[in-house]
This record gives sequence, C-alpha cells and structure tokens, in this order.
Amino acid sequence: MKSKEIKILAVVESIDVNDSSGSKANVALIQNLNKLGYNILICHYSRKEIQIENIKCIALAENRNSLLFFMSRAERYLRTYLNIRLNIYIDKIYGFSFTLLNDRNSIINGLRKIDNFSPDLILTLSKGGSFRPHHALLKLPEFHDRWLAYFHDPYPMHLYPPPYAWVEAGYYKKWKFVKKVSESANFFGFPSLLLRDWMGSYFQNFLSRSFIIPHQIVDIKTNENLILPEYFNPDNFNLLHAGTLLKQRDPKRLIQAFINFLEMTPEAKEKARLIFVGPSFYKKQLSQYSKNIIIDDYLDFKVVFGMQSKASANIILEANAQISPFLPGKFPHCIQANRPIMLIGPKLSESRRLLGEDYSFWSENMEVDEITKLINKLYNNWNKNEVTLLNREDLREYLSETYLNETIQQILRE
Repeated sequence: MKSKEIKILAVVESIDVNDSSGSKANVALIQNLNKLGYNILICHYSRKEIQIENIKCIALAENRNSLLFFMSRAERYLRTYLNIRLNIYIDKIYGFSFTLLNDRNSIINGLRKIDNFSPDLILTLSKGGSFRPHHALLKLPEFHDRWLAYFHDPYPMHLYPPPYAWVEAGYYKKWKFVKKVSESANFFGFPSLLLRDWMGSYFQNFLSRSFIIPHQIVDIKTNENLILPEYFNPDNFNLLHAGTLLKQRDPKRLIQAFINFLEMTPEAKEKARLIFVGPSFYKKQLSQYSKNIIIDDYLDFKVVFGMQSKASANIILEANAQISPFLPGKFPHCIQANRPIMLIGPKLSESRRLLGEDYSFWSENMEVDEITKLINKLYNNWNKNEVTLLNREDLREYLSETYLNETIQQILRE
C-alpha cells in the first residue's frame, strides 16, 4: 500500500515544541510521517491553536462545563490558596486527578466529533507522566485493533529504574491502567530497545507486539543571522549541556572534573566554558560558580540548536545508575548537530548502545578523573583546530524517516 493511501490519526498531548522535549519528539515524528507522504490528521491537547505546516491539526477543546472540571478547579483552589492538599487522597481513591480525568473525557469528546476520516493506524503520543491520549483511547474500543500506544518513558513512576523510582499516590491503579493498555492496544512503540525490554519485564505483551520508533531527526530551519546569547562565543571551547537537569542528573562530578581541568590547564580559563541551558534542579548551586560555568533557564529551541551546532562538544548527562533505558529527547539533535558528544552515564545505557561500546568520549558518572581526561582530550583537539565531527551516518539513518517508514510498513503488514 502506498503511503499516501494510508491514513494515520495521531492523538497527541502537545505539539508545542517549546514546552518540553517530549513535545519536540512528538512533532519530529509527525513531521517525518508527513514527509513520507502519509495522510495524517493530528488531534492535539496543547490548549492553544497550533498548526504544523502542510498537516491538518485539530486542537481538542477542554470541557469546562463538566462536574469533573468544577471539582478539579475546587481542588486546585483549596491547594493553592488554603494549602489544603486533597490531591493525594483523590489519587489514592481514583488513581488520577480530576483534571486528568476531565482531560481524558475532553479528548474522547473531540475524537468522536471527527468526520470523514477512518484511520488505518492510530498513534497515541504523550509527554511527561500523564499519558492523556492513552487514557482516552482506552475508552474507545472501536479503535483498539488499529491502536499503537507509544511509551516515551517508563510508567508508572515506581517502574522507573533507581534512582528515579518513587511510589506515587494511587500507584496500583496507575499500574492497572498500563496493564489494561498492554491488553487493549494492538501495537506498542518505544523510542529505545532498552526501554522496551525494561517495560516488557513487567508487561509481557510489550515484548511480543512492540516496535522501536526512535526520536526523529528533522530539518531544523535556522538562518545565518540567528542571534546566539552573548555568553556563547563560537570561538571559545564550549561544553554544552542543553536540556532539563533533573535532580537525579547530578552535575557535581562533571563540574568537579571541569574545575580540575582548569586547574591543570590554567591557559584554558580564558576561553573554556561549561554551559547549562534549560530548567535545572541545581540552578542555585550552579549560579555560585565563576564565569567559566554558565547557566541559562530557557532559550528558543532554534537558538539552542544553533548553539549545539557550534559547540565544541554536546553533553548527555545521565543519572548515576546501573541502567539508563531512556533515549534522551535531545539525542537526535546532538547527532544532527554533528559535534562530538560527551556521554556521562552507566555502561548499560541506550545512548551508549547506539554510540557503541568503543565510543571514545564516554565515562561513568562517578569517575571524576576519567571525565577530566575526556575534557582535556576534547580541549587538546579544539586547541589544535582538530575538533572531530561526529559523522555518524548510521545513526542519522536510524533516526531518519527511512527507518521510520520501514517500521510503519511492517506495522501495517501485521
């Protein structure tokens, strides 16, 4: 079947690329499906009108007249203004907040109003830990035979690997929700092989009917006049970490290694910069360092990619753990930027699996001396004008529409 004859409905939590890495990944996947010629309809719950070029996008409206809506606002009022926290008890009883349940019903109502579009495949794409589109499709059994439920991260939270795991209120009901999805959807998608195996160890159907659909490389249009931040001089030795710095991704040893490097190489102090861009749990700690260590809260995605494309190296920092099954949302951007990647994380990591066990610029999180050596090696290359481009055509293809098309065609055959 030709791609233009295949109808795909994508039910998406958000297509606002500036709100999270998950939304960026969702939009990249949608854009590459469109590039392949599939007939796509997007139904999204971004809470605002957003259009993607050459793709029909329908913004699903929140139902603001339901009992659940008023209950959710009452709970929020009590929590915000009176510090009365009922949300924990609500989650224990129902498993999910009144807000999420109302959002689920709002998505269902919006999907039922769609006319003249009978999809061959339905994708549910979420962000963070809410999975609202999955909740909605679970209540629409008429679509289950065509449903591909995509899981970008482990869920529920107690199924995360340490040190991320924690037990949420209503955790058992959340677990039952995922189990029901694993029994109802016809197909499952994961961005990572290690994530598929990790979730499959809890839900067996994920192993037998799943497909690896990695985060996608797409064309990012940046103009030559793009204005980069004043602190980012492309002529400097810039080590860039772009993305959310979660509590579990402690940069302490990376920072110590960078300080050690500066002490060992004092001539580097004038031009060496360690830059963190994005929301950070460690903002207060990072702000106390010298001019060589820079932190910035938020920048437009195109500006960040412009920096990634001119960095001396892009950093992927993972938690100190035995396993990191996640494919970071920024991984395709780092491959596309074609600059060296400094990967700091466990041996058993999806990023390391893809880059290869013999990849030069990798260290475990705790190894300060080893990280220092990596920085020194990168600096020496930069100082000699010998910055080696990444040049991983194998990964560019793996993250491209070519591999995506092969996967979609296989799903449709099955």
